[in-house]
Amino acid sequence: MHSRIAAQEPSSLMGLAKIMRLAFNGNNLREVTDQLLKRLETNALDTGAMMDLSIVLQLNARPTQALELQSEAIHQQQYFELASNPKSPALKLLVIMGPGEVMANTPIEFLIERTDIALSYLYLGAGLPVPTQIPDHDVAFVAVCESDRSQFLLTQLDQIMKHWPQPFINSPVRIARLRRDLVSKSLLNAEGIVASDASRLNRIKLMNYDDDEAQDYPIIARPVNSHAGQGLEKLENCEQLQEYLRMHDDDEFFVAPFIDYRSEDGMYRKYRIAVIDGKPFAAHMAISRNWMVHYLNADMMHNQKNRDIEARFMQEFEVDFGVTHRAALLEIDRRIGLEYYSIDCAETPDGRLLVFEVDSGAVVHSMDSIELFPYKALQMQLVFEAFQNMLKRRCSHSRQMAA
Repeated sequence: MHSRIAAQEPSSLMGLAKIMRLAFNGNNLREVTDQLLKRLETNALDTGAMMDLSIVLQLNARPTQALELQSEAIHQQQYFELASNPKSPALKLLVIMGPGEVMANTPIEFLIERTDIALSYLYLGAGLPVPTQIPDHDVAFVAVCESDRSQFLLTQLDQIMKHWPQPFINSPVRIARLRRDLVSKSLLNAEGIVASDASRLNRIKLMNYDDDEAQDYPIIARPVNSHAGQGLEKLENCEQLQEYLRMHDDDEFFVAPFIDYRSEDGMYRKYRIAVIDGKPFAAHMAISRNWMVHYLNADMMHNQKNRDIEARFMQEFEVDFGVTHRAALLEIDRRIGLEYYSIDCAETPDGRLLVFEVDSGAVVHSMDSIELFPYKALQMQLVFEAFQNMLKRRCSHSRQMAA
């Protein structure tokens, strides 16, 4: 990122939120694909169509082709804007992105859909030059998420953002510290919090894990840089560990003791908390008989009882969960130091907050069916308004300082 280019006119995007919403609601994206291919037949240099098609390909499990197309697009054009932006926005938000799959950057579109905020993207990294003129905006948001691949870019962004001309959300150096083992170690001595003591081990060390007599089973293992439960398994003994290594050819893994967090009814409950300017909000709650809980594989769609429990969690959050864990959530916020992030967590049987992950890239959305999840629309609107108000406060403060 040593060479520099002049600021470009943005290419227009359909965007992640619109495409993902279609897929989430059962659309196979065939019509969208045909539209984008037709645009590229008309203009092979339509970088907006290339970027949207890259998202479609990722959602259709064609990651290699998707990332090749994305790379081709951003090496021609680094600046994009949503086609759905308001004509007279109250605020212009510039999102600083890095190359990579959908989960490589904060999916911020869901937080400002159908608002008076205009959204544009500037891609940096991977040998891309930095513009000599920063695109016009009121507030910037660093969307690059923590991963091994993003560490170098986050280090570069930390230097760039020190001289940024406008206020921005989320420090790159603090995003870089969201690695699982670093987060768990930073929270180990925090009162009211259980942070699973994750260690990062290379393949050789994990193969010799049992040589340390202090190690106890069960443990959980996952490849470094994996998300959404990919490669995550509970291992009961050394035989299962060796079989796990035979099944996974990754070079490095996160390993942690398994902590049983079942509730009294025998069910596992996992919570996602969105934290905005220091204030926690309920984003979702998933309930399952399986210890590895994810909202899409939990029994939420077909179980009214589970949805009723989630509804109570959301409706009573500020007088129940949020009060019970207020000190723990405040301490996490103090140690993390970001304006926007999420916490995936649970409760231990003795009532402490069990932290699985702290992340700046979790999907916080309102795509769920209003018929099945009528309680979610109001709750998510509270989250979205809090995020939008944070942006407007930053913008207002900047304008007051300039005046």
